[in-house]
Order: sequence, then structure tokens, then C-alpha cells
Amino acid sequence: MLNQRALKLYRDTRSDNDAELLARSTPLVKKIAYHLIARLPASVDVDDLIQVGLIGLMDAARNFDPAAGVQFDTFASQRIRGAMLDELRSADWLPRQTRRNLRSIDAAIHKLEQQLGRAPGEAEVAAALDLPLTDYQDMLGDARGHQLLHIDDYARDDDEHGASSPLDAFAADHAADPLAQLDDAHFRAKLIEGISQLPEREKLLMALYYDEELNLKEIGAVLGVSESRVCQLHSQAVARLRTRLTDWTAR
Repeated sequence: MLNQRALKLYRDTRSDNDAELLARSTPLVKKIAYHLIARLPASVDVDDLIQVGLIGLMDAARNFDPAAGVQFDTFASQRIRGAMLDELRSADWLPRQTRRNLRSIDAAIHKLEQQLGRAPGEAEVAAALDLPLTDYQDMLGDARGHQLLHIDDYARDDDEHGASSPLDAFAADHAADPLAQLDDAHFRAKLIEGISQLPEREKLLMALYYDEELNLKEIGAVLGVSESRVCQLHSQAVARLRTRLTDWTAR
């Protein structure tokens, strides 16, 4: 059932057209929720995300202007995802020990990249941490949910024009000052460079997840690995990118 805030917004819906849009777009809320939940800890309930997403959908229905020349699904997707991400940002669902482990992983990857001049393999990172490979992979699995680099986390839900691809979300906000715009452009360039330097399998995983929006099961089928293994590889790819983007992610 919807929570009280969602019910209130539903009662405030202004027209039959709004109600029709809500009914037609509810599957979109579920799609976005299940896409996000794949990278979140088991403690996060997908039904909670769906409720929050419905609030974003209702807000989109009430504020959508057909004359703006934007499809409703594009407009609503930004509002739905933005509502979910705002809710997730307000929660702290990662244990302190896991955060310490992640800092250790980041430091080990950074050090090895400097020593080797390339992206280190899992076995090399595990050895640097003085851990068996399976223990390191378990740490990566625990890292699920600590993604400081959600590509779509940078998409603003007030972007009335939407974005043609996840990377477009990094384009500078026209309302921002010139220095902020320049900073965003530098961030995007560094991100693209970091993704291009990922190992091929992790690069493919990122493309399948963020560009093609496949879920973990589908990506696993493409890569020939389990869902949990996809989660580990995703966490490792994000850890590699965090080490290259510390000027932004450490703020």
C-alpha cells in the first residue's frame, strides 16, 4: 500500500489525464526500482523504493507540460529516479566496517595502478590486501550499495529535457556558474577516460548496466557468470573509477 504522503499526492492529482498517465507509467516505476536495487544492500526493500518512485511519478504527472515537446516517460523517469536517489542519499545503510574495507580496497587499487602502470587483477588486489581471493570477492559483494559513482545519480530530476544517455547527465547545468560548468566538464572527461581504461569485462559490464539498462541476471547471462559475480565485478569497477576521481568523490 502507498504511504500517507503518496496517498495525499494521489488525492491531489488534478485530472483524469493525470490518472491515466499514472496508470500507464506505474510499470516504469518498478523497472527503475529493480534496476537500482541491484546495486543496493539486501537491507533496502524494493517495495520502499517503489513507493518513493510513485511519489516521484505523481509529482511528474502534476507538473508535466505536453507543450514542452518532451515525452512523458522521459520526463517522469527523471523525477522517479531523482525521488529514489534522494531517499537513498538520506539513509545510511552501510556498516562502518564495510566502509573501512572499501577504503582499503580503493587504496590497494590506487597503489597497484601506480606500481604496475595498469589496472590490477583481482588476485593482485587480494594479495596486496593479504587476503584469499574468495575473501576479497566477499568484500566486493559487501560493497554493494556504496556506489559513490552512480552514473544516473548525477542526473537531475529537474532536467526538463531529459538525457539521451547516462553520460549526458554529466553535462553542466545551464543555471550553474562558469566555474561549476568547467568542473563538470572536467569530471565528465575524467570519467570517460576512467571507463575506457577498465578491464574489458568490467567495461562491458558498465555498458550493459548503464547504457543498455540490463539487470544483473541478464548481464550474468551475457558474461557467463552468476548474479553475485556481476555484483562483485560492478563493485570493483566502481572502486577503480573512484580512485581516478578522488578530486570529486572526496568532496
